[in-house]
Amino acid sequence: MLEFSFVVPVYNRPDEVAELLASLSRQDYPEPFEVVIVEDGSSQPSESVVRSFKDRLNIKYWFKPNTGPGDSRNYGMQKASGNYFILVDSDCILPPEYLSAVARGLTADYVDCFGGPDAAHPSFNPLQKAISFCMTSVLTTGGIRGSEKAAEHFQPRSFNMGLSKKAFQGSGGFGSIHPGEDPDLSLRLLKLGFRLKYLPGAVVFHKRRINFRSFYKQVHKFGLTRPILNQWHPGSARITYWFPTIFYLGLTVSLLLPLILSTPWAWLPLGAYILYLLAVVIAAAGSTASLYIGLLAGIAVLVQFAGYGLGFLKSSLLLTFSKKKPAELFPNLFFNS
Repeated sequence: MLEFSFVVPVYNRPDEVAELLASLSRQDYPEPFEVVIVEDGSSQPSESVVRSFKDRLNIKYWFKPNTGPGDSRNYGMQKASGNYFILVDSDCILPPEYLSAVARGLTADYVDCFGGPDAAHPSFNPLQKAISFCMTSVLTTGGIRGSEKAAEHFQPRSFNMGLSKKAFQGSGGFGSIHPGEDPDLSLRLLKLGFRLKYLPGAVVFHKRRINFRSFYKQVHKFGLTRPILNQWHPGSARITYWFPTIFYLGLTVSLLLPLILSTPWAWLPLGAYILYLLAVVIAAAGSTASLYIGLLAGIAVLVQFAGYGLGFLKSSLLLTFSKKKPAELFPNLFFNS
């Protein structure tokens, strides 16, 4: 029998925890489940918020020194009493049917690890909706990271991820890298013979409380991390990981060509980029019924490709030509447990 434990790492986000716990208290799943909140050395603890939900949820609260989200999830899974852990971030909101959808999916086809999609909630502000579009759309580097038809390549993300107790104990859980701890775990699970799959009904609303500056920093770290994972897991590299870098370098060249050459065809590459961005704006505006959000999405995709592309290029070059280890090259990407 499946016994679910939600495990949530928290760092200075008491308001977000309140929203998440409220959504968990509204789950339509008929069986009992547990919620484990792990405070990762926060200076703004959420203990009082957690206490206010004691009468509505079977909830546990643990405070520990700051060692990063991956280690905090491991800590929470060690403390949890369930046999199947569901990992969500504190900036997520779950629809009432979430846990029921997970239970149905696992009952129909059990796997030791699953991941689900994320979307923007109607209450999100325009920038959050625009960034959510860029992080999930097939027009960008987003979309589902794998598919049911190609499960061997699917890599769940820890803001919406399920992991059996058996898989956690067999793999040792998350490593010290961040971001990138979730695809690293996924790739190790596949090597150990565990099955992973995508559950389309297990949707979370991922809030992502960021501006363009912090969005750039976030995706830049994603770009730095991926070549490290490619090095750790030979055979996992995909040509698609280079697309943001190629896009950014191509855009740079297309902007310079009309300045260097006086022929009309020099404008063609730039025209292609403009058409692509118009497609993003139109698609985002259509899906959100807002031209303003569409325009923000056009900006966000440029930020996304520049941040990830430059990070990926920098990391690839340094890992190729430097004799230093990843933790020495990029100490900010690693936590000490």
